Amino acid sequence: MTDVAEIFSGWPLGATLAAVTAAQGLRAGRRRSAINEALHELRRPLQAIALAGGGGVGSPPMLESSVRLAAAALERLDREVNGGSLQRPAETIEVRPLLEAALRRWRARVALAGGSLDLRWRAGRALVVGDRVALAQALDNLLVNAIEHGGPAISVDARLHRGRLRVVVADSGRASRPAERRDTPADVIARLSGRRRHGHGLTVVRQVAAAHRGRFALRRSEGGSLALLELPLASHDSQAA
Repeated sequence: MTDVAEIFSGWPLGATLAAVTAAQGLRAGRRRSAINEALHELRRPLQAIALAGGGGVGSPPMLESSVRLAAAALERLDREVNGGSLQRPAETIEVRPLLEAALRRWRARVALAGGSLDLRWRAGRALVVGDRVALAQALDNLLVNAIEHGGPAISVDARLHRGRLRVVVADSGRASRPAERRDTPADVIARLSGRRRHGHGLTVVRQVAAAHRGRFALRRSEGGSLALLELPLASHDSQAA
């Protein structure tokens, strides 16, 4: 292999660095253009769904919430590429409707895998202060992690504990799946393409928990996993545990 020093031998150092910087800038510019083209192509179907009644007033709740999350993810990608603030104003949020909407979004996926998804809510009208979209994304990722990496029987338990809301997502473990269903579609695609699964979903949960002064913890074992998301209540004086 030709040594890099040989390639640039005899070049003034400044010219060499300028050439390398220019090449890197060109690559970055092309990548940014490609990402912006993809953003444009993603916006069009979302806009079409919204105009057709999906995601608007009177739409089925599951479709509306899914469109809103997709639009929020698209907005974040746009701002990451093109700049701008990612902050949304904090508001007081009732968590139970967010969690129930997340369960509605993913029940069909669980059913296709031959599993079950159950909710036990023991937290009254739990209110937290924060970003509604970010919290919905965190709840989605908790459920998807259990579906993709855990067992078919998934339970969600929500309760109050010392002025905080605890949401625990538990699954029965991959070993309890039928042998033909132990690899998820995402596992199969990743293996065939030679890529490694990255675990971005749980990173999102950790970031959301930290941004809301909460806590995230995960425990995995052969018998299944337990994922805990804990959030401080907006006013625990009026919501005794």
